[in-house]
Amino acid sequence: MSTSTSVPAPVATRSRFRWRVVDIVVASVLGVASGLIFLLWNIGYLGPKALLDPLLPGLQGLLDGPWLFAGVLGALVIRKPGAAIYTETLAAVVSALVGNQWGGFLTLEAGLVQGLGAEIVFLIVAYRLWSLPVAVLAGAGAALAGAVNNLILWYAGSDTTFTIVYLVSSVLSGAVIAGGGAWLIARGLARTGALDRFGSGRAARERV
Repeated sequence: MSTSTSVPAPVATRSRFRWRVVDIVVASVLGVASGLIFLLWNIGYLGPKALLDPLLPGLQGLLDGPWLFAGVLGALVIRKPGAAIYTETLAAVVSALVGNQWGGFLTLEAGLVQGLGAEIVFLIVAYRLWSLPVAVLAGAGAALAGAVNNLILWYAGSDTTFTIVYLVSSVLSGAVIAGGGAWLIARGLARTGALDRFGSGRAARERV
């Protein structure tokens, strides 16, 4: 007679998706650290923007990526529902509290929208796939959501050329920098052993 026991699928799923204290702590650290990077980019992007603006209206969307990686990174590390929204929004909170040129409320709103854009991609794959292509799509999703939000709030009335160029440029930036960049950072962290308490860390160590 077999004495093995099995965990019902709904219970196992709830356990896999339930946030632990360590999940909250690490997601918070990632969010705050990302927010500090946001603060640097709030100033650093001005130089590249001055170069891009005269070339083609809307090309400044190429600079959006560094504001979008927090949500993708948080999701890749924590691998729980809500991680993308949480880390991206927290990073925006840090940026808003210190102060920036866009105002506190609009910064928080942007972070929430961008995090949601990434979260939807991970939701579509049922929080089961954490590959580079999925990360790239999540970065693109964050960028698309953020770009549409910016077009409504900051670029209302823009012509068709600007709108298309800005959307394409932003999505490319999000896919490469926020998606691919976050995936590389997550793998780098995992290889150090810092994420051994997470599925992301164990998976990376198994591939080594």
